[in-house]
Amino acid sequence: MNLASRITLALHLFVLLAAQGNAQAITTLQGKVVGIADGDTITIFDMANKQQSIRLQGIDSPEMRQDFGEQAKQNLANLIYGRQVTIEYSKRDNYGHILGKVLLLDGLDVNLEQIKDGMAWHYKQYEDEQLKADRKTYARAEREAREARRGLWADTLPMPPWAWRRTERKSDRQPTVAFGNIIGNSRTKIYHRPDCPNYNKVSPENKVEFQTIEEAEKAGYRPAKNCP
Repeated sequence: MNLASRITLALHLFVLLAAQGNAQAITTLQGKVVGIADGDTITIFDMANKQQSIRLQGIDSPEMRQDFGEQAKQNLANLIYGRQVTIEYSKRDNYGHILGKVLLLDGLDVNLEQIKDGMAWHYKQYEDEQLKADRKTYARAEREAREARRGLWADTLPMPPWAWRRTERKSDRQPTVAFGNIIGNSRTKIYHRPDCPNYNKVSPENKVEFQTIEEAEKAGYRPAKNCP
């Protein structure tokens, strides 16, 4: 085998291995949408009837207490609530959510639709986790929604949710946070405010700390029933 043939063979092997690597990196999950937490977080029951929390990758929708938070949630519900979807993902976030692209059975990219409808930003801070084609498509969709003043872009200067969350963490508007962080139990998915009876009773191995109630609920936690 001459040098040119060996180089050609090596290139083919490289491409094949790369393709196999990408295939292994992407996992698919199918299920029915049974819950909409906000404009970019859903719950599904998978084919094994197991509940899975999904964070829509590549987008960031207004928080529920922001302007257009409710509209973003309702828009997402209109798109997929009660429907069968396919999730393409390769990782989970720090809260255990699957970070993925949500597709309807006809191939419609739900994440992208939220951006097109003006109900989400393209989350450029994490765009390196997206496929190159998706990065370009999502960025273009945001520009077009902004120019058309669709959804949240009807406001002249809408506050991005990541900036809003930073502001909330620094704010003293939640008096319970002033005396300590919110404590979550990773096993039960329940959180306790500092004035809750079981605040100091969460075992260290299950203990998760949040800066605000909003952050805890965003992560899929619910309040303890015995809190005042």
